[in-house]
Amino acid sequence: MTVVKVLELVGESKNSWQEAAANAVQEAARTVDHITGVEVVNWTAGVDNGQIRDYKANVKVAFVVDGERQQGKAKTQSQARTQGRGQEQTY
Repeated sequence: MTVVKVLELVGESKNSWQEAAANAVQEAARTVDHITGVEVVNWTAGVDNGQIRDYKANVKVAFVVDGERQQGKAKTQSQARTQGRGQEQTY
């Protein structure tokens, strides 16, 4: 079974909204594997003296959860539950 998670992020740029969105994806990719898509939710900008100072892109980044890693985690949790049964607990 494939599971997709979604992170909400804000990217920033001094140059453009497109670069702000790209910066958000690049930053997410530093720690998240299997990114499959991005949705731009909102564009905003900071303004000083009538000039755009910085661009911000609110984005949702989708990524596939590593199935093997999830199965291994589930197995480990299941083993921990069954190993604790019937054993005396000391506090």
